[in-house]
Amino acid sequence: MPAQSSATVAPAFVRGMLAGAHAAGFDAAALLAQVEIDAACLVRDEVRVPLAHYAALYNHVAATLDDEAFGLFPQPMRVGSFEFLCRGVLSAATLGEALARAVRFLRLVLPDVSITVARSGEQAQLTISERQPFAVDRVFSFEWLLRLLHGLSCWLVGRGIALDAVDFPYPPPAHVADYTLIYTAHSRFAAPVDSPATPLVAHFAANLLDLPLRRDEAALARFLAGGPGRLTTLYRRDREMVTRVRDLLREALPELPTLETVAARLHLSPRTLARRLEAEASSFRAIREALRRDLALARLGQTDVPVATLAAELGYAEPSAFFRAFVGWTGQSPSAWRRGRRAG
Repeated sequence: MPAQSSATVAPAFVRGMLAGAHAAGFDAAALLAQVEIDAACLVRDEVRVPLAHYAALYNHVAATLDDEAFGLFPQPMRVGSFEFLCRGVLSAATLGEALARAVRFLRLVLPDVSITVARSGEQAQLTISERQPFAVDRVFSFEWLLRLLHGLSCWLVGRGIALDAVDFPYPPPAHVADYTLIYTAHSRFAAPVDSPATPLVAHFAANLLDLPLRRDEAALARFLAGGPGRLTTLYRRDREMVTRVRDLLREALPELPTLETVAARLHLSPRTLARRLEAEASSFRAIREALRRDLALARLGQTDVPVATLAAELGYAEPSAFFRAFVGWTGQSPSAWRRGRRAG
């Protein structure tokens, strides 16, 4: 089991963070070297990046571009914007009031983004839409905006905020398994032919908006000392068990260990493991399926491995079972998804 698996990120997040800098003519490899990240992550999906280095890259790219949104949008979010955002929401009485202030602030600094927070009975929805199509790495633009608002919300109330589900306005990316660690295990994705009019919608319990803020000026000063990159490290360790289980399942493929077997490897009872995973808004079955989905998308998109061979490598007894699972993930057959990926 990799010792630092819970403290790494998929290289796709690094590429997304560098997309704006690359479009502006900066040398991506040079930017990575300055924070000691292996440039191989630019081309190899298996080269995961230490979380601390990713946080350093966040701050470095923002400072280099003088844009805390990494050049993703036509109007830059100048360095210092994040601090003003935090100071503007800190005096709010509740999380709902803080988010309302954050939405107004972001409308000023990122006019191409539309953000709303609304209650609907016992549920609330955070919606992120494109006023103008996101031209630079659309997937990462949505990923970053959701992480910005969700991570900040968690910090303000001093606890993890469970997202019941998130509807992402694009097909599942190859690094989709990391979404379990960062957002929720309950992610849904748009059809392969998506539209800029489709928003991202995060669903959560409405009563969370009534939580009081638990941070003061002293806490904010400590928080800001790590720069906006500190957001990338927040509220991930509370999902460490998800990562450990995922690593054990990946090592065992094509075998599929049972919950009891994995629990024994972790020196836990099956009941305790199930309870720990439930506390992290996941389950043994969800982790197993997310892992197989992640590997299937990566292998189909990057190699010529036959579909039947891939099905066997992922522990499916019959190719037909893999076919049904893949259609459920993407709405397409494995072969059609592969053709569409390469055509794009």
